[in-house]
Amino acid sequence: MPEGISVQCCIAGGGPAGMMLGLLLARAGVSVLVLEKHSDFIRDFRGDTLHPSTLKIMHELGVLERFLQLPHQKVTRINARFGDLEFTVADFSHLPTQCPYVAFMPQWDFLNFLVEVGSQHPTFQVRMSAEVTDLIEDGGSVVGLCAETPNGPLEVRTALVVGADGRHSIVRKRAGLSVEEFGAPMDVLWFRLSRKAEDPVDPMGQFDAGRIFIMLNRGDYWQCGFVIAKGSLGEIRATGLALFRESVAKLVPFAADRVHELHDWEPIKLLTVQVDRLRQWYRPGLLCIGDAAHAMSPVGGVGINLAIQDAVATANLLWQPLRGGRVTETDLAKVQARRAWPTEVTQRAQLIVQNRVIRHVLNRKVRLTPPYALRLLARFPFLRRIPARMIGLGVRPEHVQTPLCTQAYLSPERRSGTLAL
Repeated sequence: MPEGISVQCCIAGGGPAGMMLGLLLARAGVSVLVLEKHSDFIRDFRGDTLHPSTLKIMHELGVLERFLQLPHQKVTRINARFGDLEFTVADFSHLPTQCPYVAFMPQWDFLNFLVEVGSQHPTFQVRMSAEVTDLIEDGGSVVGLCAETPNGPLEVRTALVVGADGRHSIVRKRAGLSVEEFGAPMDVLWFRLSRKAEDPVDPMGQFDAGRIFIMLNRGDYWQCGFVIAKGSLGEIRATGLALFRESVAKLVPFAADRVHELHDWEPIKLLTVQVDRLRQWYRPGLLCIGDAAHAMSPVGGVGINLAIQDAVATANLLWQPLRGGRVTETDLAKVQARRAWPTEVTQRAQLIVQNRVIRHVLNRKVRLTPPYALRLLARFPFLRRIPARMIGLGVRPEHVQTPLCTQAYLSPERRSGTLAL
């Protein structure tokens, strides 16, 4: 017989959106259960760029100083080379915020930190190795979900199911929510190269005819992204690994002595790029946020930070209805109304870059000529503040409005975090 528990909110997916939402709701006295299908958070090639908007949230939670004691790299500028033109794309140092920089931190460290902070609240629970398999419905409303755990089946009854389980969300699939696809002209080959002390420090983007190469400083290694035309991996592999290594060496001559570290194709992972958005993010008893509601392009590295903004807005709008034990469709519609516009604006900007810059570069066979907008960035440093603000703070940044609820405000049942069925 399945194990049965009841909470006020059950979150499918222990990524940045799910963990941040769980922490914020538990902080406000809502009983929360986060289900994560993996046994830990360690995964290669998870996004780990924490923008000033996210660092601001950590400050508002009162944990920023402790958080920044974790190993990370601070980046105040993003540089690029387009053809023969070298320039700074974004300068974060002028942003009006506590942390005017991007922090590069392994996502598993970030998530473990959120779990640690969340666990200080009595109504916060996380279950690892708990894979959501289906929804429980009653009269057209979602009233819970089913999951498989190492100890057997689990049934969770709840006032609200939140799908924060990524772009391949089982929650949104089972809910039958309609997705609008926008497409992408590229995919990314993701791999590592060792880094030397004399190497550059800032992230770099190299744009050359038919090739785009990204390097992110991870301390003792470079996280590298080789952007390729969508569907072209087979052709690239057919030309051979030696030619691929040669292409990397030409794009980044200072690392030419390290391309031999790519000894075969195994450490070179394909990241499939997709951009989509749910037409409606909710059903009675269910809400999707983060990548489950809108898969973002890697352009700007904003996906994690946008997902966290979703979580903050969701907590701000729903903690009171959840404490009252009933969340209406009107409540859920307010979340989408709050977050749909910044999502659409951000995706629109990403699609412009994808279709007008990246597609053009990948299809180019002869020497690149920098567009006028990039020449302006190179000539007038103050213009670099515009992309810095778009990337670093985003559109309609959210702020923590949920209260810090002490245990004294909770009933004995809520203090336990769950109710037995």
